[in-house]
Amino acid sequence: MILTGDEILKNVNSGNIVIDPFRHSQLNPNSYNFTLGNKLLVYENYVLDCKKDNPTREVIIPPEGLILSSNTVYLGCTEEIIGSEHFVPVIRGRSSIGRLGLFINITADLIDIGAINRFTLQLHAVQPVTVYPGMQIGQVTFWVPTGQISKYNGRYQNARDPIGSRMFMDFGGDS
Repeated sequence: MILTGDEILKNVNSGNIVIDPFRHSQLNPNSYNFTLGNKLLVYENYVLDCKKDNPTREVIIPPEGLILSSNTVYLGCTEEIIGSEHFVPVIRGRSSIGRLGLFINITADLIDIGAINRFTLQLHAVQPVTVYPGMQIGQVTFWVPTGQISKYNGRYQNARDPIGSRMFMDFGGDS
């Protein structure tokens, strides 16, 4: 069961959902529009290796915008800290963003209960597109779970900046 906008607002006010900062103008009938932070990570190597900690470099999105090229994965993050210990957040790109050929979460749309972060977004442009810090880039919905809740406490917990893949840890690599 998905929460309506009114229920999202009630649960933000009661502390059961975290959206910080919260702007009422970004609340929708059953979602909340989140914004893009001003930092991106870009992998330094063209060929990436799942067993290695692939080096990244930070790029700051200037107020006048940054053109994303189509042959690069950019790791950005939400400006807002978002999450819940009671509901399952799911993130998606806004349809307006999709119509520009920009994917904001290549595969990772399901957020675990208990993860309260600035979420890393995997940005991929089908063709060059300019992005801006603070632009409304995606939406988060909140879903009611059934069954016993186990809270997330994984390798990306408490993120406040974009984080590169830590998949190498699955292969016994160090953090």
